[in-house]
Amino acid sequence: MVLSLLIFLPLVGSLLVALLPESQRTQFRLIALIVTLANLVLAGFAYSLFDTTIAGYQLLEKADWITLPLGNLGIASIDYLVGVDGFSLPLVILSAVVMVIGVVASWNMTNRLRAYYSLYLLLTGTIMGCFVSLDFFLFFLFFEFMLLPMYFLIGLWGGPRREYASIKFFLYTLLGSLLILLVMIGLYLSVMDPISTAVAAGLIPDSLTVTDDTIRMIQTYLQNGQLNPGQIVHTFDMRFLADGGNYLPDAFLNPTSEPIVMGIPARMLAFWAVFIGFAIKLPIVPLHTWLPDAHVEAPTPVSVVLAGVLLKIGGYGFLRIAWNFFPDGAAEYAQTLAMLGTLSIVYGGLNALAQTDVKKLIAYSSVSHMGFVLLGVASLTAEGINGAIYQMVSHGILSAMLFLIAGVLYDRTHDRRIDSYRGLMQPMPQYTTLTAVAFFGSLGLPGFSGFVGELFTLMGSFQSEWLPGWLTAVATTGILLAAAYFLWTLQRMFFGQTWVRPFEGQQGMSTVLTDLTAREKLLLIPLGLMALILGLFPNLVFNLSGATVAQWLVRFAVE
Repeated sequence: MVLSLLIFLPLVGSLLVALLPESQRTQFRLIALIVTLANLVLAGFAYSLFDTTIAGYQLLEKADWITLPLGNLGIASIDYLVGVDGFSLPLVILSAVVMVIGVVASWNMTNRLRAYYSLYLLLTGTIMGCFVSLDFFLFFLFFEFMLLPMYFLIGLWGGPRREYASIKFFLYTLLGSLLILLVMIGLYLSVMDPISTAVAAGLIPDSLTVTDDTIRMIQTYLQNGQLNPGQIVHTFDMRFLADGGNYLPDAFLNPTSEPIVMGIPARMLAFWAVFIGFAIKLPIVPLHTWLPDAHVEAPTPVSVVLAGVLLKIGGYGFLRIAWNFFPDGAAEYAQTLAMLGTLSIVYGGLNALAQTDVKKLIAYSSVSHMGFVLLGVASLTAEGINGAIYQMVSHGILSAMLFLIAGVLYDRTHDRRIDSYRGLMQPMPQYTTLTAVAFFGSLGLPGFSGFVGELFTLMGSFQSEWLPGWLTAVATTGILLAAAYFLWTLQRMFFGQTWVRPFEGQQGMSTVLTDLTAREKLLLIPLGLMALILGLFPNLVFNLSGATVAQWLVRFAVE
């Protein structure tokens, strides 16, 4: 039940906070901290139970949820099905870490605490649900429900333009959700559950007696038209949606007999619809414009969660759904997808170089670094895909650290402009040291996690049979641009004579530019150490993802 606890413990905590009276407001943050720490322990327990030599799904939990006979249309089936593999477990652990960081970063919040922590815990549960769901309907439920708490967290506790930023975030993500919903319905109508169909057809007494031969037999019956349509069980189970043998012969999305829509095969349209849905979340240029606004207006803890975890659901969706269900589309458009990833790398880097707002600089750097994820996934190589998973984990840690660093200055001066500061090294040496760690880690200095992720995605793209070599050469300029904007920011803000732009309420530089507090050290030092440890011991992630990636590539014949 460890995966179910990861989902429902935060949901119960959210309900508990919502029901507590306002007189108990001091307990709200304590409940949130206890729940997120418990989730971190559960994620560690899941890690200890995970067998890195097994490529398939592990820690599976399944329960019948909705079963509805539809006459000649078959039987509708939706299950509560959760599990993890090498794609999802690294992101589950990352989410557990970042959500704890977000609670501690929220410790000084004073406005509407009950609503804030209730929404925060609701967001925690839905994020975990996305990463462990193996039923497409269940995944979509959590994916869609994430919009609600994030919309309010930005819209109620954000900056001056918070309403605009929250609505823009909501509309962009909702558009992606609708595209995914259309494809989900098409897949559901096109695919059968071979095990439940075998039971309904009387070929086996129950699901416990199923064998591989039984599955192959029922698939043969399906293709030969030997099954009663009323006995076919339609499913959202991702394990069956990924198997071409489970598609109905005359189905809209059947890989072998698909219809043509506007001159384009239906499966290719479905692939692009799902891709766009998750590309908005990642985000990929030109679908990225909601991200800088959301980051600038969101409070620091929400920016930490948004960059550290929510963007990764886009990359995870590529692997788990878009590439998994439509491997033909992934192979057909590999070069186009890699070009989009490279465009994001370069465009995000150039925009970051032009920013005067620290938060916007970090937001555009996220666009650039997430471009490496798409490049790695599009390479369809073991190095590229392992590198993409690693890059998501690395960026989750480093981006959380970067937004916390931006929040430290904003808490003191309420000013995020880079040109408002000079010579911060002298009054804030500890802050300067940790900022340098985050900047060098993010620009890909060897020894830090950022270097490993970018290295493997570039290696994968360079040796990919699907991609031209010049794409890798162009993508490497993203590393140069990252060095330029991070080092230039470091030079402008931390070197030279100490100076801070005067602002309302300033009492003197010595009282404003205080070094890190104990709570800020508690947030930043562990993240810096994690970036260093992952950079020195990358197998902590690769051991989790390696077997799954190897099986995934062989299964879909794209290696």
